[in-house]
Amino acid sequence: MSKDDDTTQYDGAAGGWGSVRGMLSTFREEADSPAVLRTLMRQNKPGGFMCTSCAWTKPAHPHPFEFCENGAKATLWELTSHRCTPDFFAAHTVGELKGWTDHDLERQGRLTHPMRYDAASDRYLPCSWEDAFEEIGAELAALDPRTAVFYASGHASLETAYLYALFARLYGHNNLPDSSNMCHETTSVALKAVIGAPVGTVAPDDFGQCDAIFFFGQNTGSNSPRFLHTLQECARRGVRIVTFNPVREKGLEVFVNPQHPHEMLTGDGTRISCQYHQVTAGGDIAAMLGLCKHLIAEDDRLRADGRPGVLDHGFIAEHTIGFAEFAAMARNTTWEAIEAASGLARAALLDAAGVYMAAERTIGIYGMGLTQHVHGFENVAGFVNLLLLKGNIGRPGAGISPVRGHSNVQGQRTVGITEKPELAPMDKYRELFGFEPPGETGMNTVDACEGILAGRVKAFVGLGGNFLRAIPEQAAMEQAWTALRLTVQIATKLNRSHLINGRVAFLLPCRGRAEEDVQESGPQTVTMEDSLSRIHGSFSTHEPASPHLLSELAIVAGLAKATLPPNPKVRWDDWTADYAAVRDLIEATYPDQFKDFNKRVFTPGGFHRRNTARDRIWKTGSGKAVFTTPTMLSATSIADAPGRYRLITLRSNDQFNTTIYGYSDRLRGIEGRRNVLLINPRDIERAGLADGQVVALESDAGDGTHREVAGLMVTPFDLPDGCLAGYYPELNPLVPLWLHDIHSKTPASKAVPVRIRS
Repeated sequence: MSKDDDTTQYDGAAGGWGSVRGMLSTFREEADSPAVLRTLMRQNKPGGFMCTSCAWTKPAHPHPFEFCENGAKATLWELTSHRCTPDFFAAHTVGELKGWTDHDLERQGRLTHPMRYDAASDRYLPCSWEDAFEEIGAELAALDPRTAVFYASGHASLETAYLYALFARLYGHNNLPDSSNMCHETTSVALKAVIGAPVGTVAPDDFGQCDAIFFFGQNTGSNSPRFLHTLQECARRGVRIVTFNPVREKGLEVFVNPQHPHEMLTGDGTRISCQYHQVTAGGDIAAMLGLCKHLIAEDDRLRADGRPGVLDHGFIAEHTIGFAEFAAMARNTTWEAIEAASGLARAALLDAAGVYMAAERTIGIYGMGLTQHVHGFENVAGFVNLLLLKGNIGRPGAGISPVRGHSNVQGQRTVGITEKPELAPMDKYRELFGFEPPGETGMNTVDACEGILAGRVKAFVGLGGNFLRAIPEQAAMEQAWTALRLTVQIATKLNRSHLINGRVAFLLPCRGRAEEDVQESGPQTVTMEDSLSRIHGSFSTHEPASPHLLSELAIVAGLAKATLPPNPKVRWDDWTADYAAVRDLIEATYPDQFKDFNKRVFTPGGFHRRNTARDRIWKTGSGKAVFTTPTMLSATSIADAPGRYRLITLRSNDQFNTTIYGYSDRLRGIEGRRNVLLINPRDIERAGLADGQVVALESDAGDGTHREVAGLMVTPFDLPDGCLAGYYPELNPLVPLWLHDIHSKTPASKAVPVRIRS
């Protein structure tokens, strides 16, 4: 840890030698083969292997090293030389493994054999694939399909996700929660409501034409580091980048590009943000309203004088509804109320508004700092309001761009992973496969958790991920989980979710995306969709970790064959033999989105899936983009009170989602531990605490349920008053299951009400 002005921080830049050392550290621990380096050299390149880490877009003209620190760690972690074999499970009971850390569990390496949990010995025992499929199929066939949940992480390919969704509906349910439910479901709901498209509108070329970029609640340096190359190019050509975030994230302050020898030798980085505003957790609605209020006031003033205003009134009149109501609310809201709710001074908001007014074309970037709130919908809609004022959606160099997390979390929703039957291709299912798909709305993540707690859910199938570690209400969920009749986990490595089992439980190991996938027709290609709606092919030649592994697609097909009655139109064997046949199905199901799919798989830079809002075709109820008038200024739902803090859960730059690569959060100056409580020095003094003191956090949600995480070290950090921060997933037990976005049910993990117990 480094200290300056009594706070912990990192003195360097994002990227640079720190990034190189981080990658080398993971390489020394995990890899012992030159083949791993060859795979890295093909990463994120046309015709090569697409990273399993973040969903940032892949360029048509890649750098020599088209991977970042976290992307390299993800590949090295997957291609580790360590193996988690049946001998390991014979030596350790599941009860013993529950005491291990997340890092140490995954550190055992790649799973090598299918395993069945034996309750009598409390151990996983090896089994054959045939026996696993047969027993799982019999268990599922014996259940009411509506009591089963098929979860999908954001890792699986488009081909696998399509077949997984088809399996669920042939079986008889729409219970398809996914990792999107825990992060960006608010995006899908809000953007669909206000611009008619559930994803962002920005394409890679827009960054070469924009004049300004506004960031809200997204940490590029840790969560999508390759984006820093684009931001560096923008900053160098004079693009004004303005950031709103409670935490000062190094990647949005300064960047030293590891691809540039001069920068590496001199340490001279590029300043990324020209303004950085530490909005309070949950204060974004007020901050964005403040920007809009100033623009509207300036427009009123200029037009009253007979001069051109600053708003795009032509666009507003032709393409939007709701402007008059929103403008009236902005005019009538006082600056005192905006300052109080945002935690920012009026002068700071006017400075930011000045940048926006001066820019002809602006891109809006956001992350889970907007989506993971009780009023996350209003956060996203408020950002759209700001962009609509100047017509910054649906033209080159402008648009809204949520930055997604997992590599194909957006794509799996595109091809049918959704609990909402109205968003699934039900007519195409009838036409192509000759069955009547279920019409009942299924369960998202919160619904599934509620169903498990209530005993309504009997089976859980997990296509990747670490569900029990990622969700809220962990203590109650782990206890209820053991009452499930069946749990099936498809995974590459051991994690915490595999240690909490139903009465019948299987752990099925799959090949990773970085490994060669050879089927009957030969080596296979898979595809995924990035944050900018571009589709990329992925092909790898790395030898699989074990000859006993199956691909994710083959496992899904094997489960489906063992569960479902025969259907001559449903050809699981043919689809497993040749993934191109699945892509033909995807094209037949979504002809407008995936025309000539197999011909375009390896298009350099990917091919763009059509976005109607980008074309200013607004598929909303009114046929126009919608200005939303918020009824609140804070995205939180629980009022402040003496001793109550707003907890922000966050990731370190040495992890990806629930995967913990190590204990170095270099970009925040925190080394060697994750059990920290970040709090500013003023709040430390007011609470009578001391730097290094060990404390506990307790839930202060007011529902009478005791939730606590103990053993946290007080660490002074630059945060707004009244805000705390700590690591996900360790602090997830403090998040109530019912504390979520009202519209999307995305858990509200960015302003959790807590108290400190010393």
